[in-house]
Amino acid sequence: MGDLELLDCGNGRRLERFGDVLVDRPALAATMPAALPPAAWRRAALRWADGRWTRGGDRESWSVCLADLQLECRPAAGGQVGVFAEHAATWGWLDGAARSLQARLARTPEVLSLFAYTGGATLACARAGARVAHVDASRPAVAWARRNAEASGLADRPVRWLVDDARAFVRRERRRGRTYDGVVLDPPTYGHGDAAWRIEADLPPLLDDLAVLLGPRPGFVLLTAHTPGFDGERLAALLREQLGVAATAGELRLTATSGNVLRLGAWARAAAG
Repeated sequence: MGDLELLDCGNGRRLERFGDVLVDRPALAATMPAALPPAAWRRAALRWADGRWTRGGDRESWSVCLADLQLECRPAAGGQVGVFAEHAATWGWLDGAARSLQARLARTPEVLSLFAYTGGATLACARAGARVAHVDASRPAVAWARRNAEASGLADRPVRWLVDDARAFVRRERRRGRTYDGVVLDPPTYGHGDAAWRIEADLPPLLDDLAVLLGPRPGFVLLTAHTPGFDGERLAALLREQLGVAATAGELRLTATSGNVLRLGAWARAAAG
């Protein structure tokens, strides 16, 4: 069962356990009826509704363990708590891809982690021996990721913690002639950095720039998204067309202990053999 558990979802909401803290918050994809009775949902210590924490918003931070990483949770803007359990399965893949790449290259791989938020993917790569550039436009998120690195015993790993717009950083790295062996990116549907981000318009040109940074044979690529219309096959097609990799695809999903399934997005990935 571990520290994280989706207890139920339905009626546009999700009920989760982060350590010993129950959280009730919106989930647009939860269109099915909830399986648990209302009394179970009322046990939540934190509840997000109507654009604010209506219960527990003043709670102090607490720690959970996910994929052998110690991660800080706390009530944050937008109903987030800092941990995305559906990504944990991709961290295991990143660990293996980074270790295989290091063995093949016989040197430390250079990895770029974009829209990196609180650092789960970054730490998975760093723990596997990669040198990582962690890029996020939010200064509080980057500080949060650094605390996660310290809590996980990875503060001494070679990570550059960068508060920057992902597109602007990648363009500058391209002009500098920098190269990377692998990249992981989790772009939002909408966002703000140096300019407004719209995944529909801005993801393809970002991938064009990444193609230059990664060269003709990228070591590995992982692209995830939570945007309606960007299913796994669409993400994989973008990687095949713009990075020239043999990408496979899958779904980001969680199965609740109640039996309901919450579909949260998609992934596409590729690794050099």
